Amino acid sequence: MLCWAVEGHYNARMGRSPHVTVRVDLRLIRENVERIALQTRVPIIAVVKADAYGLGADRVVPAIADLVESFCVFSLSEARALDLWRLTSRPSLAIGPPTLADPQEYLAAHARPAVSTAAQARELKEAHPILCVDTGQQRFACPAAEAASIISEGGCDEAFTHATNLAQVRAFRQAVGGIVSRMHAAGSSLLGESEALLHAVRPGLALYRGAVRVAASLVEVRKSTGPAGYSGFESPYHGVILAGYSHGLRPGPCLVNGRAARVLEVGMQSAFVQTDATDCAGDEVVLLGDRLTERQVADAWGTTPQEALVRLTGAGSRQYVE
Repeated sequence: MLCWAVEGHYNARMGRSPHVTVRVDLRLIRENVERIALQTRVPIIAVVKADAYGLGADRVVPAIADLVESFCVFSLSEARALDLWRLTSRPSLAIGPPTLADPQEYLAAHARPAVSTAAQARELKEAHPILCVDTGQQRFACPAAEAASIISEGGCDEAFTHATNLAQVRAFRQAVGGIVSRMHAAGSSLLGESEALLHAVRPGLALYRGAVRVAASLVEVRKSTGPAGYSGFESPYHGVILAGYSHGLRPGPCLVNGRAARVLEVGMQSAFVQTDATDCAGDEVVLLGDRLTERQVADAWGTTPQEALVRLTGAGSRQYVE
């Protein structure tokens, strides 16, 4: 049975349009997690940072808690705000640079800090820190040559890296293999590589892929009488939706009444959409979902699927399929 729950009212400070609906299918997220578990056969550390990529971590986390080993957030404050341990009895990894030097703060939240220096490892030793090793990203991570000494000083029994290819996985294994009892390197892009699976995986985008549908309605449709908009675009017909760049929208693909179309020009709070003679005011424009994927939007925007997803999930009020 489908059960709908609507999240709050429009909050202008959040950049959400009251004319855009973001539908999050929690069932599909669970199916994604089950598929990852079946494919990898290792524990899942579910990435729910940045409000679960904008899908609403307070709803996503309890929907998948029984399927995952732990959760990955960016900071201790995220783990606290979600109250992850009380909500799920699952620990978390704060993957960003440590914001506090008191290990008791991490222990109280059942959140393990990620460390990248000997000083951080020593200060947070009681909180059982996890070492982040640099294999190419060059951010919040220790050089591979220093990993062994930091592990010794901080008593780290676990290490991870942000790997995007197998060469980085191999460099990581060479740096810490046999020194720590647990390693993880694979995010969403490496889930299909058996060599990258190690002792756990940290999927982010793969949890949410295909589970979001973002839509708005045409407020007017016109037969064009020459160049239109600020940019002077040309289209036989065009319509307008009430979503703009202040809501994260960019020019790119969309679906109008299920037909492939384009967002032609984006203003601050509205956008021009390619239409035809059969479209009318009130008809639906899908900005993400149905046959329109995060990858297709990202390619048109010149960005990553992660950014496209976060931008569009923040465009309007969220609704949930339970």
